[in-house]
Amino acid sequence: MSELGLTFARLAFLAMLWAFVIATVLVLRRDLRQPADARPAGQVRRRPVKAPKLSRSTKQSKARGSKLVVIEGPLTGTVIPLSTAQVTIGRAADSTLVIEDDYASSRHARVYAAEGSWLVEDLGSTNGTWIDRSRITSPTVLTVGAPLRVGRTTLQLQK
Repeated sequence: MSELGLTFARLAFLAMLWAFVIATVLVLRRDLRQPADARPAGQVRRRPVKAPKLSRSTKQSKARGSKLVVIEGPLTGTVIPLSTAQVTIGRAADSTLVIEDDYASSRHARVYAAEGSWLVEDLGSTNGTWIDRSRITSPTVLTVGAPLRVGRTTLQLQK
């Protein structure tokens, strides 16, 4: 191979290497950015959100969900009856709802009863727990019919 051909081969290799590095940086940048509507719900408020205090008449008139239903994901149709015990969601074998998903943490979230409502708490998961399109960062009231997303699985509190 001539000296000129070798120089062109080196330059072509260098250009391909830089193209790979730039493509990698662009993909990582896109994956790390969050859309504006996906910002964590707790970033604006400084005080922790507490469960609303309900009077006895409000508790009786407000229908409370009695089951969690998987409406999207590999476990679609799974029904988890709710009682006074908490429900844990994650990949760990001892979770109430075991999700085989790369986007779910071992101990991802928990649902528990407090003051007449069902609360959802993210347990420090990597990809977050979402109600509707808001990421939760503190215990949040789960309303009937609101979609709860853990990884690729979507659950819904139903009556």
